[in-house]
Amino acid sequence: MVEEQQDLFAEIMPPARPRHVERLQQVQQGLPERLYLGTTSWSNADWEGLVYPEGCAASDYIEHYAKVFGSVEIDSTWYRIPTAKAVEGWVRRTPEHFRFTAKVPRVISHEKGLVDCMGEMEEFLSAMEPLGERLGPLLMQFPYVARGQDAYENEYGSEFIGRLEEFLPQLPTGDFRFAVEVRNGRWLRDQLLDLLREHGVALVLNNYYTMPDLAQTRRRLDPQTGNFLYLRFLGDRKRMDEYVDGMIERGEKERHWDRLVWDRATETATWARQVREMAGREPEREVYAFFNNHYAGYAPGSLGIFARAWQE
Repeated sequence: MVEEQQDLFAEIMPPARPRHVERLQQVQQGLPERLYLGTTSWSNADWEGLVYPEGCAASDYIEHYAKVFGSVEIDSTWYRIPTAKAVEGWVRRTPEHFRFTAKVPRVISHEKGLVDCMGEMEEFLSAMEPLGERLGPLLMQFPYVARGQDAYENEYGSEFIGRLEEFLPQLPTGDFRFAVEVRNGRWLRDQLLDLLREHGVALVLNNYYTMPDLAQTRRRLDPQTGNFLYLRFLGDRKRMDEYVDGMIERGEKERHWDRLVWDRATETATWARQVREMAGREPEREVYAFFNNHYAGYAPGSLGIFARAWQE
């Protein structure tokens, strides 16, 4: 089984190659310019020798990353607002066509829960503005509310939707675009989607263990609420961590995130075809899709499978 899992990505990226750069570039050739593929971070030492040169300084990762992928989701902004020096470095080290998306800081989405936080939002937007044309949508990620915390909120999300209804009209229009991610599948109702649609905010289509499959969602409602599509392939962090830690303990691998370990190729390809169909209704609609290592064990590999399926 382990050998089969290890070979899963061999068809796309031959394991004999010291790095996956060339094959990743090849599998993305021919994709439409409006399709921005990337990973949910670029800071991963396990990708040295695969996407980055061996011994590469972490400060140089973004420059090598941008030679392979067209976009990235900045995870660090969830923890802190970036400095002007950091943003300037991102601009200097990436080509003009590259796109950064970024998580809105957790102080806004989690700690203050959208209440009395416009000062922090304005500070964040001011920090991101120098990215100019390189700036893609900004992601507002909201926490899962467990039934044990609040059974009614778990089912309906009424409190969250009420706070969102107060918050969205305060956001600036024009240069900034926003996407909202929820992790309670029951919240995917007309009330939420109509609110997002009213303000031109995209609903994040997330492949996450607490959320319904995209096909299931599309049978119930139209999940397109903005003028762009935003996808996140996240998986199940706890289960994947346990699985990979077990492989390392048994000596089956040395690095955590250097190859695919779960076969999600069919699922990934199905999503790619569905999103291609959704985007095809409006040829100019931009599509952003980001992959996490916890989805199948190796984010660049999952991206490669998605890219190939898009063109089939």
